[in-house]
Amino acid sequence: MTNYQIITDCTCDLSKNIYEKYPLLILPMEVNLDSEVFMHTKDFQNMDAITFYNKLKNGGVSTTSQINPETFRIEFEKVLNEGKDILYIGFSSGLSGSLQSSIVAKSLLEDKYPDRKIIIVDSLAASAGQGLLVYYALLNQEQGLNIEENEKWLNDHVLNLSLWFTVDDLQFLKRGGRVSGAVAFVGTALKIKPVLHVDNEGHLVNVSKEHGRKASLHALANRLHETIIEPEKQIIFISHADALEDAEFLATKIRSTTPIKDIIFSDIGPVIGSHSGPGTIALFFFATER
Repeated sequence: MTNYQIITDCTCDLSKNIYEKYPLLILPMEVNLDSEVFMHTKDFQNMDAITFYNKLKNGGVSTTSQINPETFRIEFEKVLNEGKDILYIGFSSGLSGSLQSSIVAKSLLEDKYPDRKIIIVDSLAASAGQGLLVYYALLNQEQGLNIEENEKWLNDHVLNLSLWFTVDDLQFLKRGGRVSGAVAFVGTALKIKPVLHVDNEGHLVNVSKEHGRKASLHALANRLHETIIEPEKQIIFISHADALEDAEFLATKIRSTTPIKDIIFSDIGPVIGSHSGPGTIALFFFATER
């Protein structure tokens, strides 16, 4: 039976053509920008990406809130009342407490709906890396995999999902405690651009420091070329924070060295963008290892 609802949250940063094509439920998340709260939705209904990043470039300060258990309970129960099971693919537990909130909601609902399944998968990923797992889950469902088969596929492949980022402004990493104030100051002065990676525990780690923007983008392309599995069969994702030109540069570099099937671009939403800042570029693909 494929009568189950795939659910994720808006940190997945999926492109519009994907979420419009498939029966996916994407939960919104709360963003506080200069003391004004808005809900970030899949379609940027309350604030578009360009407006959001322009505000950050002009000194705006943005913080985010995880999804609470009650929100999960309400949204899950709507689906269960429709007679459907649930496959929830969540934002990395190494970066947010939202996944734990979903587990609490599951525990509150299991006794009330003993004939329904609620399966939770930790993507151990962020942005369109989480989205890439969701995309494959949707394809699996379309091809007839039942909920347990889909869960197994996701868990079997999650540590082959490779996630690489580079940021343009170190001050946002400083605010989040990823780099010290001294490192941010020196790095900014020397135009150092860090290359970051999401590890097997779903944590964001600093891997290397490149001198200049183009060097950091070349580093991302090289990581893909060295580790990608069966590139000619893969659709890879590139997400960006109001930096389409650099995303396209990265795509051109990748295509010049690696025979991939296709590339899908998407905007990094304000939940992830609040912590990485304008100009962030992120690359996602399946590889020999994370």
